Formats: sequence, C-alpha cells, structure tokens
Amino acid sequence: MKTIKYLLALATIGGLMASCDTDKESESIQNPYTYSELYYQNLRDYKASDHPISFGWFAQYGQQNSLGVRFLGLPDSLDICSMWGGIPAKENTAIWEEIRFVQKVKGTKMFAVAITRIDAETDDHAFKQAYNEARQMPAGEEKNAAINKSIEMYAEYFLDQVFENDLDGFDADYEPEGDFLSGSYFNYFMKYLAKYMGPNPDITKEERLQLIQERYGKDVTDTDKMLCVDAPGDPSSELYAICNYYFKQAYGGGTSSSWPSEKVVYCCNMGDNWQGDMSTMYSQARYKPTTGKKGGFGAFFIHRDYNVHDNNPSPYKRFRECIQIQNPAIH
Repeated sequence: MKTIKYLLALATIGGLMASCDTDKESESIQNPYTYSELYYQNLRDYKASDHPISFGWFAQYGQQNSLGVRFLGLPDSLDICSMWGGIPAKENTAIWEEIRFVQKVKGTKMFAVAITRIDAETDDHAFKQAYNEARQMPAGEEKNAAINKSIEMYAEYFLDQVFENDLDGFDADYEPEGDFLSGSYFNYFMKYLAKYMGPNPDITKEERLQLIQERYGKDVTDTDKMLCVDAPGDPSSELYAICNYYFKQAYGGGTSSSWPSEKVVYCCNMGDNWQGDMSTMYSQARYKPTTGKKGGFGAFFIHRDYNVHDNNPSPYKRFRECIQIQNPAIH
C-alpha cells in the first residue's frame, strides 16, 4: 500500500513537471511524459485497490489541438472517465490509440455515457420504431409487453456501444424531464442492463457470460463491465444493488444522499465554475462519511481544469490536489 500511495505523489509531481516548464511550454504540453512499466503497473494496482475514486466527464476530445482535450492529458490517477463527447469513429485512429493507452496501460476505466431519454431519440432507430408502435397499442398486457421489449432494445443499443468498442462500462444519465423512460420504466431499463454489467447479485458470472456470448460471440469474455447512474437527485433504491456507483450531480455543493455512501461519487460543476476556486470540489474531496466508506469525488467537464489562470497555476493542479486530499500519499 505504501508503494501505491507513493505512486500517487509521483503521479502528481510527474504531471506538474510535464506542464510547468514555461521555457518549453509548447513542446512539453504536446508531448506528455512516459514512465517505466513499473510505474504503470503500480498505477494499475492502485486503481484496482479499494479506495474512494476520482471521476470525470470528459468532452471536446475531437479537437486534439492541445493535451487539454486529449485523453493523454488526463490526470494519471483518474479512476473513471465518462466519454461525454461521444464514442469516436473507428477512423479516428489517433484518438483510439490514446483511449487504449489510457485504458489498458494507465488502468483508467472508460465509459460510454448518455442522457437516457427514449422520447428524444430519432425515429431511425429500431428501438424507437418499436416504442412508437407500442405506445399506439390499446391498453393491456400485449401493450405492456411491447413497451418492455422496446425498452430492452434501447438498453441493447447502449450495451452494443460498450461491448463492441471494448469499453469498461456505461453511465446512464437520469434526467427524464418528462420523458417516458422514468420511474419504474427507468428501473426496468437499468435492470435489463444489469444482466450484462454491474454488480448484479441475482445473476452468476456463468449466466452473464452465456448472455454476453450469445449476443457478442465466444471471443468476448469480460463479465466485469461496470454499470453506473448519474443524476441531480437520488435515483430509486431499487438500483442500489445493481450499480457500481452513483455519480451525484452535486453541482451546488453538498455531500448528502440517500444512497449507500460507498457508492456515491459527489461531482462538482467544473464546466461552469472552472475560473473560480472550485471550493465545492475541495469540500467533496475532503468529505468523509460518519459511517461506512466513501464512493469518491468527480467533476463535470473535467478538462476545463487544464486551463491555467490565477486560480489554477498549472494544468489539473486543483483536481490532482483533490485526489491527494481524498487519498493522501505517505511520503
């Protein structure tokens, strides 16, 4: 454990070294440092250990004109990255090479993420066509079954994004705002996803593997992909057991939730507040529940902490400091 905690300090120092040499700013920013295999192994070991996590929603990586919008520029000790900018096209090989390096070498979990509103989806999708037809049916068991089938198809749409792109999990953004996929229907959607991913206590690994291979082929063997939910208000208690984490949009600050503390990751709004002192992020990083463990802390639009200004003298200085506050290194 001392090695892991030493690594955190090294990662912080290394990241600052890569960004603070003002004489070679352009060169150092565009060419991130690489480290020994021992460093990366220790980094992966740390992320596999039981600890409060760091998390971020990341976008704008299609630009690639600065490490601030590249996967290689993310803090090494970031545990989970939700790909808010969407899944890049396969033709974008340079981006995919970075994703794979961060994912496989640094051990950062890469998630597909979407605001889950079925009404908002376009009619060219098969699941939306099935949904539209189901909604027009007369009330009764047949209609209920058809609606459930369309919701399962919608869930499979996101499962395909995870499994066909070899990502590590799915982050379901639950902000229905009047959408049909809310309440019990959203719970049904999540429970269907939980057959394939997440810590579902009601399915064995063997049963899950069979389902996965029936859909994705015998070469696919990963039964440990993660399922998470994010929302501004606490989702149903029915989801506790099937979600790895709840990324709480605690954008106004605060650290309260009805969910089990070890599953809650309190997230600030870096996107709107990046020019400020980000005191909410520091408070959420410092927070320790009175009983039980803590899920972690995170930030929306994490990449804006790359920007250097009076309140942030070097890229990701504040986010890296919060990782240290939450998981102090032993020097």
